[in-house]
Amino acid sequence: MKIISNSALRAFAAQHQGAEGPLQGWRRVIERNRFSNWAELKAAFNTVDKVGELVVFDIGGNKYRLISYIRFEKQIVYIKAVLTHRDYDKGAWK
Repeated sequence: MKIISNSALRAFAAQHQGAEGPLQGWRRVIERNRFSNWAELKAAFNTVDKVGELVVFDIGGNKYRLISYIRFEKQIVYIKAVLTHRDYDKGAWK
């Protein structure tokens, strides 16, 4: 799958010490695989959830949340936001 855009991951990691490794690990798994549907994605990422049309990944032992929109037919992951768990709970991203 292709990620749009990795710069969002890097920008978040620059602001949050310890986020770089888990975020880039997530990126590598996404880019090295092809997920045809939600079930295949869920099998690879047990802690992923759907919130409406958005897909929310728990990253770094639930320290961070990556909010995305996935087009399985085009194999593209659009990153909407990367947040700390605390900022995610505030709900402003919805």
